[in-house]
Amino acid sequence: MLAISRMKAFISSAPHVSKTTPFALLSSASSSKSFSFSPPTLFQKPNIFLPKRSIFSPQNVRCLQMEAESHQRSGEIHVIVGPMFAGKTTTLLRKVQSERGNGRNVAIIKSIKDTRYGLDSIVTHDGVKLPCWPLKDLSSFKQKFTPEAYDKLDVIGIDEAQFFEDLYDFCSEAADHDGKKVIVAGLDGDYLRRSFGSVLDIIPLADSVTKLTARCELCGKRAFFTLRKTEELQTELIGGPDVYMPVCRQHYVGGQVAIEAARVVLESQVQCAS
Repeated sequence: MLAISRMKAFISSAPHVSKTTPFALLSSASSSKSFSFSPPTLFQKPNIFLPKRSIFSPQNVRCLQMEAESHQRSGEIHVIVGPMFAGKTTTLLRKVQSERGNGRNVAIIKSIKDTRYGLDSIVTHDGVKLPCWPLKDLSSFKQKFTPEAYDKLDVIGIDEAQFFEDLYDFCSEAADHDGKKVIVAGLDGDYLRRSFGSVLDIIPLADSVTKLTARCELCGKRAFFTLRKTEELQTELIGGPDVYMPVCRQHYVGGQVAIEAARVVLESQVQCAS
């Protein structure tokens, strides 16, 4: 009982804590001092993050426009593809002649590998002929044409483009940096219907792509593919109607089967003879 009465006396002598005070620090001194502390609320004003200035702000866009205008006009790349005998060279020459008729300076390049109708001219299968620059690679064109004459060029035509290994780099440089209009004609696939050279590589660079078709030599339908008539297996084999013919899908598949069967027969005959 004595312990309980002492405890009640201690509690009754303790300083009063206000219910409105969230937290109080009690001092052992007779005149107690207290301070209040407000805990953070759930609805405090969040930090405001201002968006970064866009690189495409009106001021920056105008600067980019002024910078572009200070450089030469941008060029163009137009690609013409299709099987053999589809009129790729004819289309190329027609476009180049049209540009020249409009007063623009033009030049035509072809690979030195194509010697079917002469080395220093481009000739279509139906006899249209224009002079050209026969080159082993495109990177040598500017020097051979002379830098001064190259600067005055507006349009560059490239025929049999599948034979140029540096086609991508040349077209990119001529159009993007030199402001030239480049018109490219070439095979998109070889006789096995596989990508031929770098022609397909420049399609992502192109302003336009034209896919031409020929006439199937066996049925007259639209021909999308080139069938090789001979037994040679190398990818690059220069030839005309004596080596290749345009065919539709049906006759391409049938022709490949027939050619393979004939090859097997010939090989067996050679083995028997030996």
